[in-house]
Amino acid sequence: MSPLGPFARTEGSAPPPGEIPGLRGAPMRTPVRTAGPTTGPSLWPAIAGRLLTRQLWIELYGLPGYAQTLKGRAAPGFASTPRDFRPADPAVGKGVLSGRFTLAGAALDAPAPEDPFNRPSPTRAFAVDLHSFAWLPSLMLQGERGAREAVRLALVWGQVFARWSPFAWDPDILARRAFNLACAARRMGQVASEAERLRLADILGRHGRQLLRPPGGVATLAERLVAAAVVGCAVAGPGGASLRRAALRRLPRALDRAVLPDGSHASRSPEAGLELLLDLLTLEDGLGQVSEPVPEALQAAIGRLDRAVRLNTLPDGRLAAFQGGAASSPARIAAALGETVDGPGAGASGAVGGLVRLRTPLLTVVADAAPPARGPWSSAACAQPLALEILCGKDRLITGCGWTPRAADRQGLRLPPGHSTLTLGETTPGEPLGGWKGDLLGPRLVGRPLHVEVQQRDGEGAVWLEIEHDGWVHDFGLLHQRRLYLDQRLDELRAEERLHPAPGQKDVVRAIAAPYAVRFQLEPGVQASLARDRRSILLRGHSGRGWWFRTDGPDVAIEPSVHIDEGLTRRSLQIVVRGSARTDSETRIRWKLSPAGAGGEPT
Repeated sequence: MSPLGPFARTEGSAPPPGEIPGLRGAPMRTPVRTAGPTTGPSLWPAIAGRLLTRQLWIELYGLPGYAQTLKGRAAPGFASTPRDFRPADPAVGKGVLSGRFTLAGAALDAPAPEDPFNRPSPTRAFAVDLHSFAWLPSLMLQGERGAREAVRLALVWGQVFARWSPFAWDPDILARRAFNLACAARRMGQVASEAERLRLADILGRHGRQLLRPPGGVATLAERLVAAAVVGCAVAGPGGASLRRAALRRLPRALDRAVLPDGSHASRSPEAGLELLLDLLTLEDGLGQVSEPVPEALQAAIGRLDRAVRLNTLPDGRLAAFQGGAASSPARIAAALGETVDGPGAGASGAVGGLVRLRTPLLTVVADAAPPARGPWSSAACAQPLALEILCGKDRLITGCGWTPRAADRQGLRLPPGHSTLTLGETTPGEPLGGWKGDLLGPRLVGRPLHVEVQQRDGEGAVWLEIEHDGWVHDFGLLHQRRLYLDQRLDELRAEERLHPAPGQKDVVRAIAAPYAVRFQLEPGVQASLARDRRSILLRGHSGRGWWFRTDGPDVAIEPSVHIDEGLTRRSLQIVVRGSARTDSETRIRWKLSPAGAGGEPT
């Protein structure tokens, strides 16, 4: 039976766009008509290559004798226990011991000796976590009893899925399962019988060898090679050493592509950079345990990623949440940095990976000032140019809807209404690839290339930032410019949204009035109260401190919205400023954020 059960028919397909509350609080489907073609010429070679190879690998790996090709030298056991630095939730492991798997917001009852794998899963995200062994680190916190149950479950999986299958042996799922199993295998072997220990070593070795084979996308190649190298550290004997050498030989080139010179991940997701850093730290630990030197390329990548994570860590101890990356947790970030997030480099102003960070003593502003990733790196990218996150003290007030790949059924939240930026008309500067093309290549972001220009000036007690993009030029002939003025003495942010005709467009685009909406997505739990002047909103974060949001926009409203947290949908609010912009003239919308009490309460 498929590990997905009723969800098997959705495997590999791009789900329909999601919905977020819109006008007057009624449901409004997010715009899905792109401002450009959904398939550019550069996409066809990837489609052709995938069409030619996809069925070939399915047929080859599905042959009855293929499993024998993964059989290497018999491993006598395990050589090391690579440390996974990620904090684990003990509650998940306690649930597994009682026969209840709670993963990705769903649950499945399968008390021992039942098999949780060969049965329908409640959701696709649950099935991914289940077959990735995401529950294993938590289970290993439950002492000897947890280790014995981990041995049983791993051997059950190995028996049911010894033969390759498209989902259970998916390259990315395989990499996470191999990584988690390698970090726990030695401790599992201590409570296993001799036969069970040899079988565990064999399963792990097969995982490592499969990770070194195609297929698998370039965007996750570094993660797969790191997992294979970690397996090589865990497995004892010549088989483990061979795996290690093969993975480490290919890893430097993959890291050069995945980690950019400034330390940002090629996908532009801060969370993706954090997760890769955690993987590399585990590999570094494993190499140390087998007394093998850490390659220079790996050390350099760790250093670059560390600096980027520090700059992307905000005063609340979490990451800037942009481009398909979640905010993560302070404990996870501290584990990656090896210290508190207040260490050297954390909290500074600057730019990394296209995210520009500005600060005053109380305000932190992060702006997305670069185009989204393209090609295979864009499977989690978001078409939300000039998006903002704003923290007042440690309160994250203005943010995005928090979309990540774990919320695969809410693809519409990757579009402009899903973050704090401006939407014009019913178009979007990009959209996730869908249909049969999405089946082949995944939900990568497609559309016309986006051009973003940035100017920053520092003055006495103030910072100016101007960002402009051309995503609306094709349909409306308008450029969107976001101008930010941060007063560092008053802890006040003054801003202007400017829509103006692009050079040479007045005679090309017919003069029309295009509706716009400037959204400010609020963090769940933030309170918002509209003042009597209908132009000001009092915001209060978790600390209770108040901040005034003021605007001269023609129509201001507080409306319901959603926020994705660990793949689960939570209720939140959004401030929406609506109006109409002529395509043959300039439109300006001004807004300001200042501490409550500054300038008095609006009437």
